[in-house]
Amino acid sequence: MAINTSLGRCAASFLLCLPAAALAQVQAGPGAWSGNQTWGADSVNGGNLSGYFYWPASQPVLGGKRALVMVLHGCQQTASGDVIDSGSDKGFNWKGVADQYGAVILAPNATGNVSGSHCWDYSLTNHNRASGHDGVLLNLVSRFVSDARYAIDPNQVYVTGLSSGGGQTMVLGCLAPDVFAGIGINAGPPPGTTIMQIGSVPSGFSASTAANKCTALAGAQQSKFATQIASVIWGTSDYTVAPAYGPIDAGAMRIAYGGSFSRGATVTVAGGGSNTPYTDSNGKLRTSEIAVTGMGHAWPAGPGGQNNHFVDATKVNYPAFVMDFWFKNNLRASSIAAPVMTACKASVSGNAATISGAAVDAAGTISSYRVVLSGTTAVDDAAAGSGASFSIGYALANGYYSGTVTATDAGTGKTSAPCHLPQFLVGPAPALLPPAGLKAGSASASSIALAWSAANGAGGYNVYRNGSKVTPAPVSATSYTDTALTASSTYSYQASSVANGVESGLSASVSASTTSGFTCTTVTASNFAHVQAGRAHDSGGYALANGSNQNMGLDNLFYIQTLAQISAGHYVVGNCP
Repeated sequence: MAINTSLGRCAASFLLCLPAAALAQVQAGPGAWSGNQTWGADSVNGGNLSGYFYWPASQPVLGGKRALVMVLHGCQQTASGDVIDSGSDKGFNWKGVADQYGAVILAPNATGNVSGSHCWDYSLTNHNRASGHDGVLLNLVSRFVSDARYAIDPNQVYVTGLSSGGGQTMVLGCLAPDVFAGIGINAGPPPGTTIMQIGSVPSGFSASTAANKCTALAGAQQSKFATQIASVIWGTSDYTVAPAYGPIDAGAMRIAYGGSFSRGATVTVAGGGSNTPYTDSNGKLRTSEIAVTGMGHAWPAGPGGQNNHFVDATKVNYPAFVMDFWFKNNLRASSIAAPVMTACKASVSGNAATISGAAVDAAGTISSYRVVLSGTTAVDDAAAGSGASFSIGYALANGYYSGTVTATDAGTGKTSAPCHLPQFLVGPAPALLPPAGLKAGSASASSIALAWSAANGAGGYNVYRNGSKVTPAPVSATSYTDTALTASSTYSYQASSVANGVESGLSASVSASTTSGFTCTTVTASNFAHVQAGRAHDSGGYALANGSNQNMGLDNLFYIQTLAQISAGHYVVGNCP
């Protein structure tokens, strides 16, 4: 008996495959902070919302979709100078946790010059979702959530910030509880306070006062408080924003969330913090209060972060803490992990193939393994084994085979990503050769066209996507269109020849991607009209295309440009590609 070893990395006596989840993969980012972006105009505070974003190369850890975290600097700080990584430090220290969780991080700069210190306008009395800092920040979040490239889960959107950024965090959590599943308030004055009241709590101001302001901001979205969570942190030696606001912020959010709460035991947080958790009547952790001993008015970045200009790298690593808090306690996205296949293999002896594998299950015990084999003898066995590992034999007719193994936890109903079995051979190699010249043609948001050259003696052909056969029966033509695919996703294809019930090996693979599903359109108008319609924005008297920031010339009625919208909120000068 001979085993096909053309895959190189497979041993001669068996084929070993580590887990692969091609269908669950999302587009990898560059793993670096972007250059300075211009996202939109602020007609209230003046200027354009600018800033940076971090798009990790790593995959997301929850539900196959990325989390989005918006991080707001404090007064006298900037995104470039304090939040993002620089050559000498890690700023607010977000890159590491972004890589760990596969999350996109937004670091905007406050528009205008509120309070003469580039603060966020948390202290306004007329907050709304359409204008000012509230409007431009919510628009920024919407742009990223609606852009398929980033694969953002709307149920995993969070906001956090320091000082005025902490106050703005609380405002956004109250104003848009439908948008933010979790918030992280750091030394943030609550809604209803003025900039003159940051140093001490006004007489008569309480958590109830702040909660009333919070629920009023939410308006028709108050029901969304039922699934929001909040973390609050402050320094015990903060002489800029009164530490007493910390418990008030957390208490206000609990009142807004409604129901009764139980205070848990205070525990130590590495770096000198003490954390007091509060759970609701369902036993769900809803708020966390961290007092950082001896810390002044600063963002607690933890080791490696910046250690000046209101950033403290000597104490608690708040990005690590709050990301763990959000991910473990998110009430909108399932936090129960699916089982993970750690290995699977096929070993062949005569006309018997033994399939074995192993998996881990954080939620309990694997209740069943499923083995699917494509080849001369098709196999779909949903009860191949259970427990930490399994091994099962199948009698198979001669020919080439490939397949997958998945693990399921019956208690949670979750199934692992497939572990792919590379092609293996039962019996002698058939004379029939696979088709040559497999190529991918046109693609849409849900389909990819394929074509290949005819193989001598072939009566039909099978097509394989990511190692699994997708043709229910051999096709006679030398082309096939794979449908029901996911937009903006990449797939790997192979093809085989079939004659008289015998199937050849698989062809060389080819990769192809579906489109985003967005249809490009163009508009020709004056620069002034483009700006007024939201296709561009004004910067110093010039019109800049939204998304690409291409300079279109003076923002007036006399400059005419054609803009092509190539994705949601992204315009380029000229016609569609």
